[in-house]
Amino acid sequence: MVNSTMSDPASDPASDLTPDTASSAAPDAPPGLTHVLPAPYLLFLGDTTVAGFAKTAFGLRDWAGERCIGEYALPEASVSTGLPRLTPREAALGGARAMVIGVANQGGIIPQGWMPALLEALEAGLDLVAGMHVRLADIPRLREAAQRHGRRLHDVRTPPAGLPIASGRKRSGRRILTVGTDCALGKKYTALAIARGLAGRGRDACFRASGQTGIMIAGVGLALDAVVADFAAGAAELISPDAAPDHIDVIEGQGSLFHPAYAPVSLALLLGSQPDLFVVCHEPGRTAILGHAHYPVPSIAQVIEQTVLAGKLTNPAIRCAGVSLNTSAFTSEEAARILAETSQALGLPAADPMRGGLAFERLLDACQ
Repeated sequence: MVNSTMSDPASDPASDLTPDTASSAAPDAPPGLTHVLPAPYLLFLGDTTVAGFAKTAFGLRDWAGERCIGEYALPEASVSTGLPRLTPREAALGGARAMVIGVANQGGIIPQGWMPALLEALEAGLDLVAGMHVRLADIPRLREAAQRHGRRLHDVRTPPAGLPIASGRKRSGRRILTVGTDCALGKKYTALAIARGLAGRGRDACFRASGQTGIMIAGVGLALDAVVADFAAGAAELISPDAAPDHIDVIEGQGSLFHPAYAPVSLALLLGSQPDLFVVCHEPGRTAILGHAHYPVPSIAQVIEQTVLAGKLTNPAIRCAGVSLNTSAFTSEEAARILAETSQALGLPAADPMRGGLAFERLLDACQ
């Protein structure tokens, strides 16, 4: 059995959300964007040696932790989520219903070296869930094994049919977009945290997923990088439809306008989402674009300038609300100093949403 995970829009994705994200998930999913995935999950890390490529696993651990019971990795892997190491059989006996590929590698491929582990999961009675560019359902060995064992293959990176081209029409409601100096440095985490923080203040705010991990967390969304280029901005419009005037959509950003491979996706999302505000995400200390060492990471100021310049095409009033810094590699004292220096240099609030505190409250103030 194969399944693209596009379900009946009448299904209730909120039943799969964590307590922390349920209040900030999209209350009214656009038609065709609801995904219902079987939980609990076993997270598959493949042969990953770079933590940045395991962002799906880390995102699910941090934002849907109650749905993750363990991890499974090949001997070559050096990355771990810290969850219990389980085989697919052990996970199935422990209540798992699916193994999720927790890797977002370059090109979204499924290496042949992973095949024995994926087949092992199906044989153990687990569904497979992936957000890769290569669809599980397009691999004959997996498709045949799934049919033989009565399991499903869930490809969340499969866009719905009939996507429109962008209209450029100004939509009602307010929108915040997270943008980045690079990939895999906190755009999703920042959007989730801002949506949760605004909802906690009583604002009508929700998280809108534009990538595979966000979809797995929220149960709603569209993987923008799987859409044919001509329709990408139109898909971004669909992710964040018309809403009440005081409603705030906090949209998960993708890639970077300065990324040599992924800038087109970032631009389509920027133009289609028409953000009123954007938050720049950055990892202090990162000097080279992930996977493209010969391209330097731009400055935050460069990203602000480029985002305003491009974003004005569909929203002339676009402006930067602040900066989100991933300071996970620093001590509390070092992080506080970096945040203060960044805020002073740019004249904008700067915070690490995962640390919270007064700095994050100031960033929320700027997002209201």
